[in-house]
Amino acid sequence: MIIDTHTHFYDPTRPQGIPWPPEDNELLYRTVLPEHHREVSGKEGVTGTVVVEASAWLEDNDWILELAADDPWIVGLVGHVDPNRESFASDIERLSENPLFRGIRLGGGWFEDIEAGSLMADIEALAKRELELDVLMNVERWDNLCTVAERFPELTIVINHIALVPVDGNTPDARWTECMHRAAGFPKVFMKGSGVVETTPSLPAPADPAYYAPTLDVLWDAFGEDRIVFGSNWPVSDRYTDYSTMINIVRTYFEAKGPEAEEKYWWRNAVKAYGVEHRP
Repeated sequence: MIIDTHTHFYDPTRPQGIPWPPEDNELLYRTVLPEHHREVSGKEGVTGTVVVEASAWLEDNDWILELAADDPWIVGLVGHVDPNRESFASDIERLSENPLFRGIRLGGGWFEDIEAGSLMADIEALAKRELELDVLMNVERWDNLCTVAERFPELTIVINHIALVPVDGNTPDARWTECMHRAAGFPKVFMKGSGVVETTPSLPAPADPAYYAPTLDVLWDAFGEDRIVFGSNWPVSDRYTDYSTMINIVRTYFEAKGPEAEEKYWWRNAVKAYGVEHRP
């Protein structure tokens, strides 16, 4: 059983089109739906996915939830709902009436000034509703991320794409390593092992699992077996390598940690971070 906690679904043939990806992206500008993910990932043992909404259109959160109503492959949604708006609290209140809506994702730009506008009040509204926060950022604004984690200890935070660290086959730099341990000091901060093939200096990304081990070692040392979750970032990951190669890299690493740690990585930690479960 495997939950892929990071996929994007969209359909450019809809009458309104899509805001992302752009039409000139020859690889990604295509219809991408649950059945397409199931086709490439099911043979690798994946049994469901948490969708991370990449569209900035608020109504596209509803579109994903409508897809989920007809397809139990979707076990949860991390929405795109911008804070610092008067309607933020009412938007997440409405969306969270659907139990598959599990939280939102914010990019690093939101952490440039966390005291601006209503951002902190909006994050508090997430925490009060037991919704989680995905974050996509590097370590430049790590102090502010840690401030959020400290101020809202009840809030689950899931760091996306291994904090965008360059992966070159060597141990990452000392600053990034220190930042990972600092974030891991907050017990409700998780690391999503997604994007592991996406910051390598070559295309396609190297297929040798040993190339990624020094980076994964840092994450393992910091977050341990209980707070690292599997995610693919599919279909974006197709720009770097195929799904089978991507999953083999992390499978090789976590198999060596033993069956209990492997099970946690593939799905148990996702259940803990997102409050999701497999749907019949």
